[in-house]
Amino acid sequence: MTNNNNQFNLASVLVSRVLDIKPIAQLARKQAREMMIKRAGKIGIDWRGNVEQLRALDWNEIIESIRDRSLTYPDYYTLPFHAYPEGNLDWEPAWEVETAALTVHSTIWSGGENPQVDGDAQLRQSYHENLVKYIKDEPQSILDIGCSVGMSTMALHGIYPRAQLTGLDLSPYYLSVAQHRAEEKKLEIRWIHALAESTGLKEKSFDLVSAFLLFHELPQKPTLEILQESYRLLKPGGYFAMMDMNPQSTIYREMPAYILTLLKSTEPHLDEYFTLDFGATVTKAGFAEPTIISNSPRHRTVIAQKPY
Repeated sequence: MTNNNNQFNLASVLVSRVLDIKPIAQLARKQAREMMIKRAGKIGIDWRGNVEQLRALDWNEIIESIRDRSLTYPDYYTLPFHAYPEGNLDWEPAWEVETAALTVHSTIWSGGENPQVDGDAQLRQSYHENLVKYIKDEPQSILDIGCSVGMSTMALHGIYPRAQLTGLDLSPYYLSVAQHRAEEKKLEIRWIHALAESTGLKEKSFDLVSAFLLFHELPQKPTLEILQESYRLLKPGGYFAMMDMNPQSTIYREMPAYILTLLKSTEPHLDEYFTLDFGATVTKAGFAEPTIISNSPRHRTVIAQKPY
């Protein structure tokens, strides 16, 4: 395994140097995006049609009801993400998240050869099965940090329908789509525009803090700060849980350089995530030793309890 790690790290460093050349980085992002749109078509998803339906709506009132204009966005958040030069702070990425999630996750269970539209649902189910298995008491109050457009929050509602749910994200554009979708489904969910590392929420007010595909988008410093904030927000005996990419997956270790280049071009903090000892960082934040479970061929679940 050590040899594989060394090979992966060397390839990752070389790819990073290549992506430091701006025209190459821009080309890689463009190719990554085109590959996703093409894959969406293979599984019967009308990427552009879905976006146009959302584009036609009037978003001004929704975003103004959500946005905290006093927020200062940290530097790590204002970089290009997911092939969008504006990162997460614009309408286009917010309108495309749902379609992109279905597309990106369509090859998880099929090995990349036969994309399946239900791959995203299977991924979420695999995470929820771990929550139900390892969290002893059903949570009554749940905070979903980095909730994006609310797909993870609304999925948690399906598992814990009696819980009070709060979705928190740093993008008011994503939160606007989340609120729109919740209203369509007649779900009562509170949406908060705030930093995950400094939420302003009351301490000891949640039974579960969940993060779905958040931490691979963060440098190591805010990762620790978010874990510390999660600890503050949890009641004694409450749980922190996250589902994200698994750096130990052989899929990433054996990833061809071309695909690794496309991946890293859309994820500026991936190296910091892949080199972080997440379990040690969780305990550093105050939690008990976490349980770490592989829940897909390339994802893991981490669950840790706040001591009583």
